[in-house]
Amino acid sequence: MQPDISQLRQEDWQEEFDLGTLERGRSYAAQGRSALLKLTPELLEASCRGSATQSYRQRIRLLRHAGGWQVAGTCSCPVGYNCKHVVAALVALENQPAPPPEQESPLPERLLDDVRPIPLLILGSHVRMHYDARKGRMVEQLQHRAALAFLYGEQRTSGKAAKDLLVRRADEVLRIRRDAEAETGFRQTLASLGFQVALRQSEALPESTGELFELPDDAAWLHLVRQELPKLRERGWRIEMRPDFHFNLLDIDDWYLQLEQRPEQDWFDLEMGIEVEGQRISLLPILLYAIRNTPWLLTPEALAKRRDDEILLVPVPRAGGARRIALPFGRLKPLLNHLGELFLREPGDDSEHLRLARPDAARLAALEESLPLHWQGGEALRSFAQRLRDLPQREVLPPAGLRAELRSYQRQGLTWMQTLRELGVGGVLADDMGLGKTLQTLAHILLEKQAGRLTAPALVVMPTSLIPNWQDEAARFAPQLRVLALHGPKRGALFEEIAGADVLLTSYALLSRDLKALARQPYHLLILDEAQHIKNPRSKAAQAAGELSARHRLCLTGTPLENHLGELWSLFNLLMPGWLGSEQRFKRDYRTPIEKHGDAVRLAHLKTRVKPFLLRRTKEQVATELPPKTEITQLLELTQAQRDRYETLRLAMDSKVRAEIQRQGLARSQLVILEALLRLRQVCCDLRLLDGEAAATYRPADSGKLTALMEMLEELFAEGRRVLLFSQFTGMLELIERELEARRIPYALLTGSTRDRRTPVEEFQSGKLPIFLISLKAGGAGLNLTAADTVIHFDPWWNPAAEAQASDRAYRIGQDKPVFVYRLIARGSVEEKIQQLQKAKASLARDVLEGAAQGESRMSEEDLAALFAPLD
Repeated sequence: MQPDISQLRQEDWQEEFDLGTLERGRSYAAQGRSALLKLTPELLEASCRGSATQSYRQRIRLLRHAGGWQVAGTCSCPVGYNCKHVVAALVALENQPAPPPEQESPLPERLLDDVRPIPLLILGSHVRMHYDARKGRMVEQLQHRAALAFLYGEQRTSGKAAKDLLVRRADEVLRIRRDAEAETGFRQTLASLGFQVALRQSEALPESTGELFELPDDAAWLHLVRQELPKLRERGWRIEMRPDFHFNLLDIDDWYLQLEQRPEQDWFDLEMGIEVEGQRISLLPILLYAIRNTPWLLTPEALAKRRDDEILLVPVPRAGGARRIALPFGRLKPLLNHLGELFLREPGDDSEHLRLARPDAARLAALEESLPLHWQGGEALRSFAQRLRDLPQREVLPPAGLRAELRSYQRQGLTWMQTLRELGVGGVLADDMGLGKTLQTLAHILLEKQAGRLTAPALVVMPTSLIPNWQDEAARFAPQLRVLALHGPKRGALFEEIAGADVLLTSYALLSRDLKALARQPYHLLILDEAQHIKNPRSKAAQAAGELSARHRLCLTGTPLENHLGELWSLFNLLMPGWLGSEQRFKRDYRTPIEKHGDAVRLAHLKTRVKPFLLRRTKEQVATELPPKTEITQLLELTQAQRDRYETLRLAMDSKVRAEIQRQGLARSQLVILEALLRLRQVCCDLRLLDGEAAATYRPADSGKLTALMEMLEELFAEGRRVLLFSQFTGMLELIERELEARRIPYALLTGSTRDRRTPVEEFQSGKLPIFLISLKAGGAGLNLTAADTVIHFDPWWNPAAEAQASDRAYRIGQDKPVFVYRLIARGSVEEKIQQLQKAKASLARDVLEGAAQGESRMSEEDLAALFAPLD
């Protein structure tokens, strides 16, 4: 019996559609979007509004097959076959008055069994949002599908080849025999590419599109698009990418970088971009999108693990949200490593260029070398960057008449200073103590004089204790320089001679006092030795130095960073004001992320910025001729008297500190904390250091550390050792003096109250004295004491960098003997616990200067609990 299509009900055909298509089609019918146009027993023609401006046409037939009848609906919409518009027409057939059926006379049928099918591969994606409990936020989940269909002429079909295709023409019906063998071969081709039959439904593609397949991961989909699809097209496959397909990639035609700067500006604008389909598109908004949406992919650690040929997919704003480009990590890595400002952008700042300070152009040479880009403009900036990059390849000859032979690294330091002067930027010479920073600087000044550029003096600011050392080394190495030391109570009479000098020497203590006289004179060079003395930008010395007028500025320090990154900012704020931003912005952009959160991205960016302007060489790197240095920590037992006093004092101080923290908070309780720690450290050294009448009742034998020291010195002197002994407590040095005098051991002494510093240094260096007692602050820097082969730190200093500087009085160029460094630590006490906290500060310095792992530098309440714990 011939069925009549007008008699169909939903239960007759609904199983041929997936649930999503059924629901949307029924919704369209309920909204009255479908209109019936023509009806015959075998054919229904209808139209359906897809939107206000679109209307699609449907032709629905009943086809005979071995099992019965099949609804076959074609549509002019993109889906094309048994879509939601077809469902809407079939539902409307039940609910709307149908046009009168047209009787059609039977047509002759013709079989076609030689039509070769053409495979059609349709690709689509769908984004599903879901809540990720582990991340605590909504995340995207992408699903991708491929659908396989076959084209027989103009007819499209899919699924197993169980039935022929019927095509009704005006005068005949064509029966097209499907080629099951060819269709199977196409499925095997997909299997060879890694496709598997999709077992779960996805909104990426409806089932009516064709046989659905999937690949295991994004990498496989990307490989398909980039490597396999071109091959399939060559073999005659038709490829259809839906607009929402995630890997529908645009081809990048070119990469460019444009620089813009006006001569009067101290900043420049940088724009990076790509050309796609003849259109220039800025990369900055694209990279910002990637940084903000997938930051975990772009950390230095993550970038380092990526191969250069791996890619990151990002949307292109101007090409529609569904179009993407593939950015190779080989290009992303140098961009993100050298232009870390991208990570500092505020939310909402999507401008298409970066505004950078002129010194930041130093990074352009490395960028230009690592990336094949079309560079446009900025010739002067690129030349600036090129010269800084080529420093290792060029060398400035030492000045004639310099009475010293510069080592290779010292010649490199001279070249570096000369290049910075030529480029008009400042820098920090941060060599280890003992590598000759003074000599390199004197060579730089002498070269400036011989070139006729020293038309104004070079002003060198230093700790008071170093003025004699600078006078001696200038007279020894560069006697051609006219040196004027502005020091002592009668220095006012020397102010009139300032303009005629080549080198002026003054101290940090006198700089603010003499600022009025010093500021009247412009300087060719302003040099700060032991520049960590201006690590506090609000100190009188730092503010006075900032008011001086100088063509070029230079800082010398072996410890540009001792406790926190703000000290490094203070140095560069003098050298190049404004370059690292305001103190508040630097804290927001660098200090807080790095010191509190261990932000490796910010740390890497900061290191990249300062690297051209901070030259640091360690002894291990450049002074291979130095003998070895052995560091030994000796844990000593406290006497019973010390243990009793320590516990009594610890309990009282612990209670006092906790009460103060509860009253004012941790940040405002620093003075009370430091006072408590000081008292406990004094107990560890000698009970006689404590205030009060009880101190007089203690004897030398009550100090375990002093007793051990004297035994140790007896052995060292018997071996012919020469000893430097450091303590931060001048009172402790006085107690050690008494013991040495009682044993008739001659010694030299240097503290802050020593007026004649040169004599004790000369006596020790000449070999007359076996031991030199030095307070850490008075002699921790600027002294050459290579006659010593042993360094003893009687008490540990809070700052490990300052302690290392003190050790380097003996371990420096000119030393020809192995050096032993001893640290005397009271076992289980606050001294031992301080050493553990020291490591955090030392690691922070290495992070910036040498690239070590990030450490924490700020004391926490947990740290305090450890420091005030009972004796172990």
